[in-house]
Amino acid sequence: MVGLTGRLVFLMMYRADHYSEMAEDLHQRERSIKAARGRILDANKTVIADNRTVCTVSVIHNQVEDPKQVIHSLCNALGMEEAPVRKKVEKRSSREIIRTNVDKETGDQIREMHLAGVKVDEDYKRYYPFDSLASKVLGFTGGDNQGIIGLEVAYEPVLKGTNGTILTMADAAGIELENAFEERIEPVAGADLVTSLDVNIQQYAQQAAQAVMEKKGAKRVSVIVMDPQNGEIMAMVNVPEFNLNDPFTLNIEEPPGISAKEKQELLNQMWRNPAINDTYEPGSTFKIITAAAGLEAGVVSLTDHFSCPGFRVVEDRKIRCHKVGGHGSETFLQGAMNSCNPVFIDVGQRLGIDRYYDYFTQFGLREKTGIDLPGEAATIMHRKENMGLVELATVSFGQSFQITPIQLITTAASIINGGRRVTPHFGVMAVGADGSVIRRFSYPEGRRILSEETSQTMRYVLEQVVAEGSGKKAAVAGFRIGGKTATSEKLPRSLKKYISSFVGFAPAEDPQVIALITIDEPQGIYYGGTIAAPVIADIFQNILPYLGISRDTSREEES
Repeated sequence: MVGLTGRLVFLMMYRADHYSEMAEDLHQRERSIKAARGRILDANKTVIADNRTVCTVSVIHNQVEDPKQVIHSLCNALGMEEAPVRKKVEKRSSREIIRTNVDKETGDQIREMHLAGVKVDEDYKRYYPFDSLASKVLGFTGGDNQGIIGLEVAYEPVLKGTNGTILTMADAAGIELENAFEERIEPVAGADLVTSLDVNIQQYAQQAAQAVMEKKGAKRVSVIVMDPQNGEIMAMVNVPEFNLNDPFTLNIEEPPGISAKEKQELLNQMWRNPAINDTYEPGSTFKIITAAAGLEAGVVSLTDHFSCPGFRVVEDRKIRCHKVGGHGSETFLQGAMNSCNPVFIDVGQRLGIDRYYDYFTQFGLREKTGIDLPGEAATIMHRKENMGLVELATVSFGQSFQITPIQLITTAASIINGGRRVTPHFGVMAVGADGSVIRRFSYPEGRRILSEETSQTMRYVLEQVVAEGSGKKAAVAGFRIGGKTATSEKLPRSLKKYISSFVGFAPAEDPQVIALITIDEPQGIYYGGTIAAPVIADIFQNILPYLGISRDTSREEES
């Protein structure tokens, strides 16, 4: 008796709080109230990722009074087979979820049935008003409403809210007490993300990319449109895109008999963003970098003379120009306008391996751009100690190494904007439901990678490329356009497959927009100046007036 009395005193005085908590837990039932995910808005505050109210239907075993009726009613309302519903209704657990993402109308119908033990809680499902627009940029969310790819996952901490809870009391049998005290913690919605993406520019670019892909039977086409002054991305297109409201359905005809693993691999490829995740040999667009390095180092001037017999011999290698018969005698400016390989080989050789590698590093090409999207690939470049004169020659005109499209356009933007390295990005600010600014996103201040004088010279050179050189088909009446064409052969060379590209900017005297297109494996004619440059011209024709860039009528009359 003394021992029992002592034990009782110990439990009552020293363990009372512990057992009180256990008793409270036994009689409490907790349900989550999902927080609304923040929306994603474009530069004009157009909603491009929103929420729709859906319902989660669940059952609490101890509260079910008529299992047969519950099973029959839920099967009819939800269009489900009886077996899985029966298994969950009859399972002895505190709560079993029958189905999530049930449309609100169906959820309301089930709620009005007043089925004992059946709970209908409101939830949110992500909805994308423009379906496939910028699909590989925006990304999508999973069943738990968490971001999976794209901006949805990159800005998860901003977009994700804080769930609330409902605490109710239950008796010893686990049945909720109707008139018992209910504690409710309200959810806190996520913040809205305002981006630099512009729906109108994205649509212009996507239509143009889709058209050239179909016309040329290309594997895929990517377009990036950026503000070269601050790195804000106005559009990023990767066709074929996919339906964000149905992201687990392939955008191609599903091969018959494929396994779940094979389908997942196809989905992963469908979701992949080639503009940032994939590398390629840039070809002649990279001559922008070689020219800028040569001019900055003072190893070449616009009036320097070169001779192009149609090839250049470097050590034991005969490296050809795209013009078999050669360009003959030409200045450096003319060589740039002609996209002459021997001229750029000579500039690379004048720089030498050490200095060229230093400029490669100085321009930021050995680092990732830091874009606010997941999975950015790094540049694949020769190690300095492994570079010989042949490697230097091929790198000088954009071959034997690989970069991403986002790296190329970022570096080109930094060269023509006055010489400041920019960080490409979409995120501008996070705002509350009332529009109040919660946070403005900042990016590293652009470090100077070359002089303003060299930048000005490069703008002039690239304007001449479009005015009278290989980029003529990028010209737009009334506007000063600069740019560079490229046609690069994919590996292995024996396949004879190409990537055609063009990078262009406007106005040439004060660039406000820069765009890059890459056309992967076009059929038939594949030259960048022939098939890629006109697409950028078409996009500029539409977006330059939209951006408020004035047309020079005197130049229009001259053209």
